[in-house]
Order: sequence, then C-alpha cells, then structure tokens
Amino acid sequence: MGTFLGHFLPGLAFAILGVWHTVNTVRDYKLRGPSGGFRSSTWFPFPSPLRGLRRLELYLLLSFSALAIADQLVDLPILALRLHPDSLEHATMYLHLAVYASVALAADASGRRNDGGVGDVVAALAASVFGQELFLLRFHSADHAGLEGHYHWLLQLAVAASLVAAAAAAVLPRSFAVAVVRSASVLLQGLWFVVMGFALWVPALVPSGCHALEQQGMSAQSAVACATEAAARRAVVLANLQFSWALAAVWAVTAYLCLRGDYGCLEYVQLRAPPGGALAGDGDATPPKIVFPVEEQV
Repeated sequence: MGTFLGHFLPGLAFAILGVWHTVNTVRDYKLRGPSGGFRSSTWFPFPSPLRGLRRLELYLLLSFSALAIADQLVDLPILALRLHPDSLEHATMYLHLAVYASVALAADASGRRNDGGVGDVVAALAASVFGQELFLLRFHSADHAGLEGHYHWLLQLAVAASLVAAAAAAVLPRSFAVAVVRSASVLLQGLWFVVMGFALWVPALVPSGCHALEQQGMSAQSAVACATEAAARRAVVLANLQFSWALAAVWAVTAYLCLRGDYGCLEYVQLRAPPGGALAGDGDATPPKIVFPVEEQV
C-alpha cells in the first residue's frame, strides 16, 4: 500500500462508505425517532426497484476485499505469489472485512438480520474488523519511520475511534449518538487515507524542507525524508493540523446531515374539539376525539 493509489483508492472507498452510513443513520433516526424503534445497523439496504441490488453494499464490500487481497498477494503481470510480511498484513485486514461481509450476507439471506442474537454477532464482527486493523497497524512489520510514521500514528487514532464506537454500538444499538460517531469515524478514516496519499506520495505536496524518497522494494521505511530537524518538526505540525482539519470537515458534514430538515415522517397528533363546544354538524353530542396522520418535516 506504499503508493499514492494504494492509499487513495481505499480511502475513497471508506469515505463513500462513511457518508453512506451517516446519511442512512440520520435518516433512520429522523423517520423512527427515539421511541419509534430506532436501531443502529452495520449496513443499509440499497434503495432500488431491483430486489437483487438490496444488498449492494455488502456485495461491494466483499468484492472490494477480494480484489484488495489479490492485489496484495499476487504480483502482476507474472502471476507470482508475493508473500512478504507487509503484504500479508494488509491482505489480512481485508480478510476480516470479507468475513464480516460474508456473515452479514448470510444472516440477511436467512431472514435473521433482525434476530437479536445473529444481529449482535454481525455487530461484533464489525467491531472486530476495526480491532484487527488497529492491531495490524500497531504492530506493523514495516516499521514506518519519520514523517510517514507520524501519519500512520494519526491513522491509528482514527481506527481506534472506529473500534470504540463500533464496540459501543454493539452494546448500545439504540443510541443515535454512538451510531453517528461510528459512521463519522469511518468517514474520517477514509479522508485521512486520501490525505496521506497526497501528502506522502505526491512530490509537489511534500512539506517544505522535505523530499520524497525512491521506494526500493520492501526495504524502504519512509516515503519522505526531511533535510533538517526544524523541517521535520514543521512537517509533523502540518500533519497534526491536517488531521484536525479533516476531523473538522467530518463533523461539519455530519452536523449538516443531522440538521437537515427534509426528512418527512408521519406522526399522529390528536385534534381536540374547541373548549365548551362541539365540532360543526355534531349538534349537542359530545364529539369523539379524532386522530389524523399529519406529515411533519423533522
């Protein structure tokens, strides 16, 4: 994954997934409300008249994982296996994602998606995906040094947030705040992957006083080297600012989606007769209470 595309493409996929989850989480909560049966979900059906596309999210996750594993382990175009520790670690991250997607597909196909026990297992698997990602990043065989190492350390913070939020969502499935934080943390992961790709592998965007290094097989430990200690410190400060800006952007998007008022829902409200009087046409009879569905914009 030590390339621009190796960070940009997975980052873009995670960012799209994070936005998709945030939009659907907010929509579900606004349509159902705290007392209307809201329950966080690890995946969301795709709205399509074609029934086969309902599980599109899981199909895409499974396909993406399989392609990523093949990319890590197969050396093209000679079709030779590449069993380096670094490649095996990255492939294992995607393996856990594939296991989760497969179990979620099987649970939905069997009609047991909303079953308490099976649903809890799927939620636990989702948390396990982030747990294994954090574990393999923390004890990475490619001991990233210098500026690249700092970017990867910040990445671990985003993954840790996803792990904590996913674990909390498995325990508190009806908490809207936990569900939103989990979705936002996935978006943050994706956005940070994209930032890493540009900041470390696009020479024109490398911090001032630093320069990109030529990657020499598996021996290279850093993608960027800085000429002086002062330049290295400036680069680290810039990385910290970029992470903070990325987090601000994620919360701005999340807050915007939460505050949007275009999600309509039906809420039943009671219409009472005027005090001391009857409804028109009812004579002296005591009018019954009438309940109508009224559409509100939440």
